[in-house]
Amino acid sequence: MDVIAPTDLHSRLTPRLESRPRDAALYARAQREGLSELQARVLAGRLAGYQGEIEALVSPSLRHLAHPERLADGRRAAERIAQAVMEGEHIGILTDYDVDGITSHVVILRTLTELFGVPASRLHSLIGHRINDGYGISLPLVERALRLTPRPSLVITADCGSSDEPRIARLKAEGIDVVVSDHHALPLEGPPASAYACVNPTRDDCNYPDPTIAGCMVAWLTMSLARQVLIEWGALPDSTPKLSPWLSYVALGTVADCVSLGGSPANRAVVSHGLTLINRMDAACWRAMAERLGADSVPFDAETLAFQMGPRINARSRLDDPYAALHFMLAEEDHQAQCHLEVLDQDNQSRKAIEADMAEQARALAQPQLAADAPLLLVYLEQGHAGVQGIVASRLVQAYGRPTLVLTPAVQPGMLTGSGRSIEALHLRDALQRAHELAPEALPRFGGHRGAAGVGVPVDQLEAFHAALSQAVSEQLGEVELYPRILTDGELNAAQLSLASLDELAALAPYGREFDAPLFEGDFLVESLRPVGAEGNHLMLELSREGVSLKAIWFRALTPGELPPFGLGATLRCAYKLNRNRWRGRESLQLMIEHAEPR
Repeated sequence: MDVIAPTDLHSRLTPRLESRPRDAALYARAQREGLSELQARVLAGRLAGYQGEIEALVSPSLRHLAHPERLADGRRAAERIAQAVMEGEHIGILTDYDVDGITSHVVILRTLTELFGVPASRLHSLIGHRINDGYGISLPLVERALRLTPRPSLVITADCGSSDEPRIARLKAEGIDVVVSDHHALPLEGPPASAYACVNPTRDDCNYPDPTIAGCMVAWLTMSLARQVLIEWGALPDSTPKLSPWLSYVALGTVADCVSLGGSPANRAVVSHGLTLINRMDAACWRAMAERLGADSVPFDAETLAFQMGPRINARSRLDDPYAALHFMLAEEDHQAQCHLEVLDQDNQSRKAIEADMAEQARALAQPQLAADAPLLLVYLEQGHAGVQGIVASRLVQAYGRPTLVLTPAVQPGMLTGSGRSIEALHLRDALQRAHELAPEALPRFGGHRGAAGVGVPVDQLEAFHAALSQAVSEQLGEVELYPRILTDGELNAAQLSLASLDELAALAPYGREFDAPLFEGDFLVESLRPVGAEGNHLMLELSREGVSLKAIWFRALTPGELPPFGLGATLRCAYKLNRNRWRGRESLQLMIEHAEPR
């Protein structure tokens, strides 16, 4: 592979502002159906080929949720759960350790105790430790379940289990039924054969219309169907409350797990309704977070869940035991929630420090691969922390525009564990499947989605794995040019730089994966600028365009101590978001600069 000259390499690594391609038919249809030009522009730039109802996207409603009976194995799973409830069985709740898993755990636990009347003494929480136990129904979790006294006769999973046939078979051999609820892609051989039921909308034989729902939503639907079965069997009265109040947890898990908020009416409805519930501040966890973030944080939106709540809950499992996150979500009193949140906050600060150090090392190790124009960045950090791999991989994807896999030593001797993040053009799990076909001994375990995945790799097979995955990525990408790109929704004229435009855009919320928050580009004159923040690495600016003057903030614009590469009177080409600035009861428009370069 040829080495790229430094000047060419610099140009390939400089982010390019590109306008999103627009679906012309959807752009026209949206305006015919009453949306503004700006709103139509946003939809058409995100939902190419969308043929469904526009109203279902712009006015999210729970009536767009399909009935859980349409989930393959849904009725079988619900009846087994109902049987366990009626016969007083001990039940294990086994979920992943991330936000999706924790919120799933809360939904299942609260349903069993508060709606179905199962005593807490008959329930067993089984959440793995990311570092010591690993993902899914791991062997350590199986051993923990088998040591329980009394031993559960049913284990309900959420957000995991689809790829864990050997461990499920072990539980079955010991007389424990396993009901899997999950949303991760199934292995080629299909659902785990030893599971009593496997509820997963990605199954080929599943009739549920939306395979993109999060694990917590699959758990919510499964438990909703179990409620229906218990009513049908006469074990619960018709007046038993529905699970609707716990869509607040499902909203958090859905946003934090980065499932699609694009052409998915179900996900949009759940997040929209869940945010309404959250903003009632009925639960201690929401009130504690609002107090921590300050009065201007309320009402919460999807970005609050994605960038404030999600990282704090995830930080606990990245660095230590995940149960503090569960206790935070379940706290009944404000002071309890605040105590648990303090732990999560401290973990999040520690996570940020670890992440910064690992990202710096990873960027250095990536340089030779970038110089060689490698289609894939694979970085092995010998002293790295496994809990931060995915975040570091995301940073490199953002910086270099290439799919990235970050590996660190696993607890199991002789093994590496890794997390990968992808670009729009590459289906990462498919690439890993192909790598497994090319070198099965080099990739004994993997799983994930289009955009993110996890792997287990033997240390002595690292080179073989790298070669196989690089080949798989090259085959899939073909001639796709790789570089960091910033997709924008085009330019706004001076009249559109207003709170009215922001209101139009807010009406299309929630924003998230595959429905990114609107980002615009344009030229602005620098009227004033000053570094702000404890380290002086943010820039506060006043910008003008066509006689309109606006305040702007550019976070992490500077390395602490350095000066901006431009001064007063400079013209900047900016990529920016519109933001509502609240100060002493007054509102004004503020630009949030994502990227800027002097003209």
